[in-house]
Amino acid sequence: MKLHVEDIFAVLVVLSFSAFLVGYLELFSGFFAIFLVISTFIKGQLISDYFMDLREVDYKYRLIPTLWLVVVLSLIAIAYMHPISE
Repeated sequence: MKLHVEDIFAVLVVLSFSAFLVGYLELFSGFFAIFLVISTFIKGQLISDYFMDLREVDYKYRLIPTLWLVVVLSLIAIAYMHPISE
């Protein structure tokens, strides 16, 4: 199944709007933190695959932005789960 840019854009808008609603409605919990990390990972993968056109290149080139995204999101998740207390 080939996805069109309009479909990808719609998914990005829905995921971004849902992340906005989580913050706007102040729904802060572990579940929503995991939801935000996963939705951010999905958005990053969609952008790298469809807007950077990496879905048809060699796997090792696709792995670079994926690993970067995993490292950054993991550090953010760790910082959220274990905040620095004074």
